[in-house]
Amino acid sequence: MPTSSHISLTPRKQPRQKRALVTVNAIFEATIQVLVSDGPRRLTTTRVADRAGVSVGSMYQYFPHKQALFYALNERYLVRLAEKIEAACEAQHGAAIEKMVDSLVMTYWCAKTERPEVTRALYQSVAELDNQPLITAFAKRIDIATATMLKSASNASFTNLPIVTLTLLSTIFGTVRSVFEREIPSDKGDAICKQLAVMCIAYLNIVE
Repeated sequence: MPTSSHISLTPRKQPRQKRALVTVNAIFEATIQVLVSDGPRRLTTTRVADRAGVSVGSMYQYFPHKQALFYALNERYLVRLAEKIEAACEAQHGAAIEKMVDSLVMTYWCAKTERPEVTRALYQSVAELDNQPLITAFAKRIDIATATMLKSASNASFTNLPIVTLTLLSTIFGTVRSVFEREIPSDKGDAICKQLAVMCIAYLNIVE
């Protein structure tokens, strides 16, 4: 099987009309369902097309192979996640760092646990992909949104804001991913989320 470094991950075309958008959304949802039920290795574009109720030909109009499909699915997920975090950060401009951290942690946690089976499936789907461009674009948006929020804090200021931002986000993202990779039960996960906020607030209260 060719690796993602040797094949194009760009969709053949973008949906423009309402009917095309409905078709692509159905393909994405079917992909998630097949990922959850069968895993990324057993997923095929034929199975996805059958689950979505579209022809294989219609499927290939947009996604020539499953790697392109995985890439587009992860791109859509990361764009929507970035939008949620940006909105949460903007809403906390001028607030105390305690409120900022609570909002940032809860927004990310809720987005990841809204459909936990989907989050796990997406983590698995990137194993065959070079998704670094997606991660880089996502990180840039989140770094800017978080740094701008922290800069406006009513009760703190930071000498090295880029490093503080990077440390804070790495701690949040890494902890949440660990919860999913270790398949920690939801009740313990919720407890970890609360402790994560406490830890991040303590860090911001002592860092310069």
